Amino acid sequence: MSERKVLNKYYPPDFDPSKIPRMKLPKNRQYTVRLMAPFNMRCKTCGEYIYKGKKFNARKEDAENEDYLGIRIYRFYIKCTRCLQEISFKTDPRNTDYEIEEGATRNFMALKLAQEQEKREEDAEKEEEATNPMKLLENRTQQSKQEIELMESLEELRDLNRRQGNVDYDSMLLKYNPAELKEQIKRMQEEEDENTVKSLMGIKRKIDENDDEELLESEDNMTESIVKNVITSTAQTSAKKKVSKLNLLNLVKVNNVTSINKTKESCNSLSLIGNYSSSDDSN
Repeated sequence: MSERKVLNKYYPPDFDPSKIPRMKLPKNRQYTVRLMAPFNMRCKTCGEYIYKGKKFNARKEDAENEDYLGIRIYRFYIKCTRCLQEISFKTDPRNTDYEIEEGATRNFMALKLAQEQEKREEDAEKEEEATNPMKLLENRTQQSKQEIELMESLEELRDLNRRQGNVDYDSMLLKYNPAELKEQIKRMQEEEDENTVKSLMGIKRKIDENDDEELLESEDNMTESIVKNVITSTAQTSAKKKVSKLNLLNLVKVNNVTSINKTKESCNSLSLIGNYSSSDDSN
């Protein structure tokens, strides 16, 4: 694909750059640049908050007669997004920061102000020591006292270390062997695994034995019930057979009794006939 914006330009063969007229620009010319707000700020006129990183079309210029170790200082002008009030700030290469000048106040300056106050106090102390020899002497005596207290505390700590320094750390380090420790840990883990497996196997055996005993008891009960059923069935059949035999015998006896009775009746009838015949003959 071809470029969207072609940067190459055609220069004719008779082009002479020295014939181009030079423009007379002002000494402190302002350039329009695109930038982002370097810190949070608040407009003084309308109170609008401008957060860090908000984009602006700003005017840039060099700060006259201001530099830091040969580094140029630039000034920027932006406008408030609400009231269009002009806000100006400039670079601060000494502190690698930006410094607000007019139109707004910077927010969240507590840390920076504390650092500046601390620096001012240190500078004031140095100046006072340089001008007042008594203050310098007092500061030195105070520092010497602090050093003596520190040395005493260090001596006490050394005495404590000597009292408790009976342990031979070199021998302990020599005895310490990570490979052996790993092997011991592995051995202990294997023993624990074996013990757990043995305990589980013992529990399983007990459960199996209890199951076997229950099965044997159930089998014995089954066999006993079967034998009892067989005995009762045989007894019943034998009893039935006996009853049938007795019944047959009773029937035979009954038949015999009936025949005897019949013979007795026949005899009686014959005797009656004989008696009757005898009575007729007598007549």
